[in-house]
Amino acid sequence: MTTTADGATAVGGLPVATGSETWRELVRASRGHRLRLLAVVLCGLGSAAFELAMPVVLGRLINSVAAGTADATTVGWSIAAMVGATTTGAAGAAVTAVLAGRLYQTMLAELRERLVANAMRLPQSVVERSGTGDLIARASDDVAQIAGSAQRVIPALTSAAFTIVVALAGLTALDWRYGLALTLTLPVYLVALRWYLATAPRIYAAQRAAAGARAQQVLESLHGFQTVQAYGLGPHRHHRVIKASWTMLRHTMRARTVQNMFVGRLNLAEYLGLSAILITGCLLIGAGTSTVGTATTAMLFFLRLFAPITLLLMVIDVLQAAIAALNRIVGVITVPAHDRPAGPPTATSADTAVARLHGVSFGYPGGPRVLHGIDLTVGPGERVALVGTSGAGKTTVASLLAGIHQPDHGAVTRPDHTILITQDAHVFAGTLRENLALAAPEADDARIVAALDTTGAAGLLDLLPDGLDTTLGAAGHTLTSAQSQQVALTRALLADPELAIFDEATAEAGSSKAELLDRCSEAALRGRAGLVIAHRLSQAATCDRIVVMDGGRVVQVGTHAELTAVDGPYAQLWRSWSGGNAQ
Repeated sequence: MTTTADGATAVGGLPVATGSETWRELVRASRGHRLRLLAVVLCGLGSAAFELAMPVVLGRLINSVAAGTADATTVGWSIAAMVGATTTGAAGAAVTAVLAGRLYQTMLAELRERLVANAMRLPQSVVERSGTGDLIARASDDVAQIAGSAQRVIPALTSAAFTIVVALAGLTALDWRYGLALTLTLPVYLVALRWYLATAPRIYAAQRAAAGARAQQVLESLHGFQTVQAYGLGPHRHHRVIKASWTMLRHTMRARTVQNMFVGRLNLAEYLGLSAILITGCLLIGAGTSTVGTATTAMLFFLRLFAPITLLLMVIDVLQAAIAALNRIVGVITVPAHDRPAGPPTATSADTAVARLHGVSFGYPGGPRVLHGIDLTVGPGERVALVGTSGAGKTTVASLLAGIHQPDHGAVTRPDHTILITQDAHVFAGTLRENLALAAPEADDARIVAALDTTGAAGLLDLLPDGLDTTLGAAGHTLTSAQSQQVALTRALLADPELAIFDEATAEAGSSKAELLDRCSEAALRGRAGLVIAHRLSQAATCDRIVVMDGGRVVQVGTHAELTAVDGPYAQLWRSWSGGNAQ
């Protein structure tokens, strides 16, 4: 694919979605679950309706008792009606919780799957700049935040909305003055809600960001554990983890302070509402325009009304935290297409190169330029070695050609099926078969064994206790560095890419396994275009062409024989390497 500096878009950390983007994603996610969502809403509304029947029945019973018309049958039927309504409402609430739990967990699982799927397609440069800790925090902490909030928020919103509408209508139907008394609490609720909505979102957003920063510090310390120990960096890393943890704690305490202040305002509204209903009831009863039973019903309606209002406003507290987490997740899911690698260019007969760098210059963000006007081509079936001293820019060239970074100037052309293998070979938790089949899911055992034989790694089958079925990783059999690299190179052979880039892929093996891994590397590259960043010049000497770099520039190009015939940079490297190797 071709990427130019003109079309590139600078990408920093992982994005956070806007409210409209999150809403569109929620609508899209719910399209396949409309019937289940409707069932949750109807069940919640029905349970709320039954729960409001009890105050009406109780108020009528009190009026009957006060009037002296209540007998045992009336009391019995009233009690049965209240028990039946309450039981039905409770049963409906339980069914709602079950239906809602299944629906939300399903949607949450789909959301997590989309997050991981899109994260796997992000340019590596985006993940590197933002840190893997932020991405892991979004896939774990933020998903957990939403999971804990979902089952509370949606049922509460549906039942509270219905209860509020019915209770307000009921109060007004009993006597419009009860409804008027209730309006005294509305300004308090509105002021509290307005203050909270203006304060809480930024507090929760900062809290979620601090959680990601803390996860990043912990992961960096664990991933670089050996380096931390070797250089005595333990106290320094410990200090950074503590600092990140205290930063998150401060944001968490700010969030709790906002919550407590919000609850205080709601308690004030409850006190005003209860006082207003009691005073209104007493005045109306004293004037003979209302009964004790009606006043009791009004009071119970308010108590039923206050609970969902408080629940609704408290759910907004939970909702704010969930929305902050959801915006971070949707930010990864909806990364614009221009932030991803583009498609492959259309091939032309005039250009037979499999991969090309043309006039490429590049510098890492915030740093000096490390590549200057690089021109490099790799032809069909050609193996090109890239050599030079440390810091010459070899790995940066490999990253550009693999599509990890985009050039500041110039253009990079590569086939769509390109793989990059570095010296840090990763073995996934799973069987040897599963590790190799990642590159070719359709491959059967015969093809996998044949690939192992081709790369000279078939001996692994004899060394591992269960052959292809041996579990690898921390919970199973631990491979040596050389064996891990054999797995990675065999995986590359199974992938059958158009272009293979080996960035010192055999450097970590040690001299005892160097020859073995060199043969394995040659087998994986046979018949395909390859760029080899050679740690050992003996590997470069077998390549079709050698490109020598120094200071971010190409300084020599030729075959091993051509370059050793003249006294240049490559000849000096060769003499130095050969002399050190002979010793």
